Amino acid sequence: MMLAEWVLKARTLDASDLHLQAGTPVVVRVRGELSAISELLPAARVAEMGRELLGNEQWEQFRGRGSADLSINVAGTRCRVNLFQTVRGVALAVRLLTSSTNTLKSSNLHADLSRLTEAQTGLVIVSGPTGCGKSTTLAAMIEEINASRARNIITIESPIEYLYTNQRSFIRQREVPTHSPSYEQAIIDALRENPDVLVIGEMRTPEAMRLTLNAAETGHLVLATMHSSTCAEALNRMCMSFAAEIQGSIRAQVADCLVAVVCQRLEYLPDFQLRVPLCEVLMANSNAKGTIRGGAFSQLATVIQSGGEDGMWSFDRYRRWMEQKKDWVMPSRQVVNPPVDMQPHTVPPPPPIARPTPKPPETPVDISIEENADLAELARKIDEKIR
Repeated sequence: MMLAEWVLKARTLDASDLHLQAGTPVVVRVRGELSAISELLPAARVAEMGRELLGNEQWEQFRGRGSADLSINVAGTRCRVNLFQTVRGVALAVRLLTSSTNTLKSSNLHADLSRLTEAQTGLVIVSGPTGCGKSTTLAAMIEEINASRARNIITIESPIEYLYTNQRSFIRQREVPTHSPSYEQAIIDALRENPDVLVIGEMRTPEAMRLTLNAAETGHLVLATMHSSTCAEALNRMCMSFAAEIQGSIRAQVADCLVAVVCQRLEYLPDFQLRVPLCEVLMANSNAKGTIRGGAFSQLATVIQSGGEDGMWSFDRYRRWMEQKKDWVMPSRQVVNPPVDMQPHTVPPPPPIARPTPKPPETPVDISIEENADLAELARKIDEKIR
């Protein structure tokens, strides 16, 4: 089977991820659970799929580097694909994305998160473990801004996952390394491109974090993601990435520019057969700013517990809201037509031949002629019979 056929099958199963590796079965992740759906894949077939995706030039780069990332439409489905080398050979990890971005409501997020998009300047961090839906939440925030305000939005991603359509805002998307060699260079370039909102796909290095903080301090709203399990861990990880002698100034910088931190996990609701984000939200009120400046990140959990009036949510409080909520938005099941080369080639039957309906036979006219009949009278009778 081709990759497009596996993607179609995964979409039919409502899978979020698809895994292919040489010498192992094809595996899908459905509602968080992994299951095999095929026999063992030949190594040559998986390598052929990878070459078809990358092309000859990028395939040679992949062989030297050992991994490659790309976003692509496969069989009508937007996919984020990571190719990598393993001890068995080439492997593919495919994340099946939705065909379009959603709002916060349709992403089953609390309406309070819309407050984060109303800020004019500052830093909003969306954090969580790998595969928890950070990119989807970030995309929903972008769409909230796009639908309500006229802003110049620049996104820096690796790779680009969701494609946006300009509504009230003007959105320009850049991919690393396709459009810029690095996140650091792309952030420097973005500050010269008159942005109102800067979206950074992931803060990976101390230099990218420093540039992100500078952008948030210089009058821009910056939305960024990073990996962490709690809001406190996200801020601690950011500050601890710098040298010890400057961590105090970094904490002060974070406290000054921070708007909020959202940390999320995915939780399965068996009653609805739905996975939804479970969130912790830290708003940067005066109490939170003072705690961050002092470096007492372990106390941020207490700040969140006592900050409900400021829009903060602990995991436990958010879960109680989820237990009371009943109007969950179910994901739309997109009907994707298979590619032309996958559709069965059938010849339609010929249309039926229209045959004329036969006319009923006319009733014969019986005219008797006498031997000495008047011909004029006979013509008159014939005329009357015909009429």
